[in-house]
Amino acid sequence: MMKYKLILASASPRRRQLLEGAGFDFEVRLKPTEEKWEPGMPPEKVPEHLAHLKAAAFEGELQPDELLVTADTVVCLNGEILGKPAGREDAIAMLRKLSGCKHTVVTGVCLTTADRQKSFSVSTDVYFKELTDKEITYYVDHYQPFDKAGAYGIQEWIGYIGIRRIEGSFYNVMGLPVQKLYEELNQFFN
Repeated sequence: MMKYKLILASASPRRRQLLEGAGFDFEVRLKPTEEKWEPGMPPEKVPEHLAHLKAAAFEGELQPDELLVTADTVVCLNGEILGKPAGREDAIAMLRKLSGCKHTVVTGVCLTTADRQKSFSVSTDVYFKELTDKEITYYVDHYQPFDKAGAYGIQEWIGYIGIRRIEGSFYNVMGLPVQKLYEELNQFFN
């Protein structure tokens, strides 16, 4: 792995924090990508599809010693994808939907070099307690989770007081399944 220069194609500060915390040296490169998928695509397949789209934006640009990491995270609730909220009211509506429910956070990751590509996804089940309207509006007004799928960050106040339990990777819910990424990178190069 050390012979490759790691490139993270993500504006997410949480993904950067997670890679740094795992000891990876990397640089960030961004390209605009339209996040779209076919109607009827199973929600759990969407993040990996979007990670592929993000990687495709770099086609023909990667040097032989570069490895690109692209990722996308969605929140799935009863077959519905909850993406990033459009604003305050949308964030409040999303958190009301999640209140008292189990939902699944899916992150798709794509590893791309100049001549190879591999992708995978990781799912984590998250269980929220019944949230009061006061808790929801406090969180939205103080934390403004408008850049987060499902309108929440597990590592923020709402995660501390509202999440009863999770089944799976905590870091996946933050936006990058670091342990699985580490395993996949090792397999990719061995």
